Amino acid sequence: MSNNSIPLSVLDLCPIPQGATAAQALVNARSLAQYAEGLGYRRYWVAEHHNMTGIASAATSVVMGYLAAGTSTIRIGSGGIMLPNHAPLQIAEQFGTLESLYPGRIDLGLGRAPGTDQATAQALRHGRGDGSDFPQMLDELRRLFAEPLPGQRLKAVPGAGLKVPIWLLGSSTFSAQLSAQLGLPFAFAGQFSPDFMFSALRTYREHFQPSETLQEPHIMLGINAYVAQNKEQAAIRATSHQQAFLNLIRGRPGPLPPPVEDMEALWQPQEKHTVLSTLAGTLIGDEEAVSQQLADLLERTGANELIVSSSIFDQEARRDSYRRMMDVARRVG
Repeated sequence: MSNNSIPLSVLDLCPIPQGATAAQALVNARSLAQYAEGLGYRRYWVAEHHNMTGIASAATSVVMGYLAAGTSTIRIGSGGIMLPNHAPLQIAEQFGTLESLYPGRIDLGLGRAPGTDQATAQALRHGRGDGSDFPQMLDELRRLFAEPLPGQRLKAVPGAGLKVPIWLLGSSTFSAQLSAQLGLPFAFAGQFSPDFMFSALRTYREHFQPSETLQEPHIMLGINAYVAQNKEQAAIRATSHQQAFLNLIRGRPGPLPPPVEDMEALWQPQEKHTVLSTLAGTLIGDEEAVSQQLADLLERTGANELIVSSSIFDQEARRDSYRRMMDVARRVG
């Protein structure tokens, strides 16, 4: 990638296509990570979701180990680990282990949402709270990654002293404010929360305090992207994600559906509005159109990096979209 183009990364929910298994979805993820590495993508992040029959990345740190073992230079990370679902010591040990095995290649992105429904959240957390103690949990985790103090009894082994890079993820202003106060890099979920994007980015920049980790604000923006040879093909590629989100708001989440030529028969007007407004942070079209959309997005947001989610049913089409997206970034750069 040329030095002056925007750094691109991949956000993979490890979608399970209709008719496929979780095992096939994970093989697809590893294959895509290898391909993205060859294209010059900077990071490959996977997300923690639970009790969803269309997503294979619930055991996020395990998936990361599988991806890191199959690649050699691309950074492998979590986008994110939902910290209130875990004991900070467990996460420090897991990511300390990953960093020990793949030094200098591991990112720890953290969120505070459950990443699932309420019943599953209760099963995960066993009454440990609603995530309101996220700042305290984060503080505990960061202490476990620091060099142990004399006489410190509780240590993450491995983990202590390894300084795994921590990012805070957010879809509102809460994590923007917290990451700013702590001088941490911030990743905003523009791919499903476009309404809060500008207020979150402004909050982060206005409240940013320089730290040992970071001297200036650093923002990675999440987007959806569907790039193809022509705009009609790109629009068709995007329909799998639109159908999956439609099924989610109907309370029937499931595997990633195959694309359709026309969504109009599938959704009601109000549903269409909800899906398209939630997914408004989407770049879609041929390379020329997406280049213009990307240039406009970067001008409006000033993002330092982009992390791109492309939930495309067919693996070859998915690779093609990510290849074209990298071409777009070079063109805009």
